[in-house]
Amino acid sequence: MAKGGFRGGSYGGGGMNMNKLRQAQKLQADMQKLQTEIEDQTFSASSGGGAVKATVNGKHELTALELDPGAVDPEDVEMLGDMVIAAVNEAMRKADESANDRMMKLTGGLNLGF
Repeated sequence: MAKGGFRGGSYGGGGMNMNKLRQAQKLQADMQKLQTEIEDQTFSASSGGGAVKATVNGKHELTALELDPGAVDPEDVEMLGDMVIAAVNEAMRKADESANDRMMKLTGGLNLGF
C-alpha cells in the first residue's frame, strides 16, 4: 500500500459532518414522534347521506362504525355493505392523506416513501 493510503473516516474527502449527523438524528426523532401522533389520530367519513359513519385511527384500524337504523333493510343487505365499505375506504383515504401531508411538511418535501 502506498504511503498515505486509506485513513479511516474519510469518505470523499471529508467524512460525515457532525452538524449533518445531528440534523439527521433530529429528523429521525421528529419523524418517530410524528408517526406516534398520526397513529393516535382518528379520521371519520360517512356514506349514504350519513346513514353509515366509519372512524379509523392512523394505524388503519376501524375503531367505530355507526349505522342509522333506517339504513338496515333486510331486503337490501348488499347496499348496507356497500355503504360500510365506502365509509371505511374514505376514512382510510383521509388518514393516508393526513399522514402524507404531515410527513411532507416535516421532511421539506423529500420523497422518503411514506
